[in-house]
Amino acid sequence: MYIERVPNRNSPPCILLRESYRQEGKVKKRTICNVTKWPPELVENFRLLLKGGTVIERLEEAFDIVRSRPYGHVAAVLGTLRKIGLDRIIGGKALREHALSVAMIVARIIDPQSKLATARGLKDESLFSALGEELGVEEASEDELYAAMDWLGERQECIERKLAKRHLDKGSIVLYDVTSTYFEGRTCPLARHGHNRDGKKGKLQIVFGLLCNHEGCPVAVEVFSGDKGDPSTLEGQITKIRNRFGLDRVIFVGDRGLITEAGIREEIRPVKGLEWITALRASQIRKLVESGSLQLSLFDEKDLAEITDPAYPAERLVVCRNPILAEERARKRRELLEATERELEKIVQATKREKRPLKGKDKIALRVGKVINEFKVGKHFHLSIGEESFSYKRKERNIAREEVLDGIYVIRTSLSSEKLTSEATVAAYKQLSLVEQAFRCFKSIDLKVRPIHHRLARRVRAHVFLCMLAYYVEWHMRRVLAPILFDEDDPQGAEGSRSSVVAPAQRSSSAQVKTRSKRSKDNLPVHGFRSLLKELATICKNRIRPKLPGAPTLDKSTLPTAVQEKALKLLWVRL
Repeated sequence: MYIERVPNRNSPPCILLRESYRQEGKVKKRTICNVTKWPPELVENFRLLLKGGTVIERLEEAFDIVRSRPYGHVAAVLGTLRKIGLDRIIGGKALREHALSVAMIVARIIDPQSKLATARGLKDESLFSALGEELGVEEASEDELYAAMDWLGERQECIERKLAKRHLDKGSIVLYDVTSTYFEGRTCPLARHGHNRDGKKGKLQIVFGLLCNHEGCPVAVEVFSGDKGDPSTLEGQITKIRNRFGLDRVIFVGDRGLITEAGIREEIRPVKGLEWITALRASQIRKLVESGSLQLSLFDEKDLAEITDPAYPAERLVVCRNPILAEERARKRRELLEATERELEKIVQATKREKRPLKGKDKIALRVGKVINEFKVGKHFHLSIGEESFSYKRKERNIAREEVLDGIYVIRTSLSSEKLTSEATVAAYKQLSLVEQAFRCFKSIDLKVRPIHHRLARRVRAHVFLCMLAYYVEWHMRRVLAPILFDEDDPQGAEGSRSSVVAPAQRSSSAQVKTRSKRSKDNLPVHGFRSLLKELATICKNRIRPKLPGAPTLDKSTLPTAVQEKALKLLWVRL
């Protein structure tokens, strides 16, 4: 017996209980009863009974959810990676190392952890997401991930060359900056003591430099030993740009600590076609004032002026004064001076106390040195240390000389005004903030490159390169998702709202509205990049097993919310 629906032309279908049988070798059917007037749920339950199933009074008992695998964030990141063609740039798509490398790049964005934790997250027994299943690497071990890192590291030059071809042109601006990050362990030959930017005293570290295009899109990264000075990394980057990338004409932008006078003279000027933009140090600016080349009266009516000086032949000097920066520096100096005086006064009182007074030049000097090293304004104090006494006073003349230069900075370039205007030169130098933003993503916000536990130099280099590729994907995602993120979604509007290129950067009106209302133009809640990934992660692949004899399991994805649907639409990703 079975239930059959018989359509009627102008009426609802007729629902009949029928039976099939054979007569003279032919299959025939007869109607047992008409059940059209039965309630629909009763008809459906009866149909299930006839098929050998069981009638379940509650819907939640009709099936089992065998497993739920977070999937939305994987689809978003992996879909973007494929859409921008990074999988093709990496190459070797038929190899398992390729799939494992892609898995590590995606994992670095959605859930940055150690390689051991990443391997466990890929496995079916202990998965954190649908990533392993999506790429077919559910059984990957930690050793396989390390082998894939080695494979990826060997392809770094080829991959960076393809990225440079895509994002750099002859005559384009190249941004370069250097940072450091601390290291766990003592056996890696790259791990050394050096200038620590992370505030981790006593920790070994590595140094790495990042090359980006004028928009901040990463193109190449290189790892150096932890004691490597910033200026000493410059020559290798110039060679990389010219020889590996084949660019004989570029504009190289680096900060004042990176492009030094010696570097310009010995490494940059001899290279034909290499232009550069950097800034002067405070001591160099002071010499310009003392020589009369820089008149502070220039800033009575404007905040930008171009000057020349015999010490910088065939170069342009663009002088800028930012009053808001001047106020900030004055405030910071005042607070540091006051904090230093409070601590120094404690030392003075320690030498004068009746019980166990502080004595001895070496002991007093040790206490003083700790204070000076903490606040970094010792140059503004005259210190007098005796065997049983200590005194200090401010160097008011030095402080006044420094205050005069508050808010003033000088951009130095080899470019002529025909190639780049003064305003464009200042804007190009300020683009270095995009590299600093990348470093923040690398080190703390999203990708968590630190702490580093790898002990082989090639693995450390591969780890940093892996993080760079992850940032490459994130950079593209942020640009597309900007309308529903707190990120700036109207760069031209932001630039137009500034009174001058010297003035502090302003957010566009649309970005300010998002920040105040916490809602997008579509009246959707606005997210940070990390919180949006968490939101997308609530889209799961649910493995469902119906409670019917012989029924197969099936996968069903969670229906996306309005925000999730908007994010996937912006990324052009389908579930």
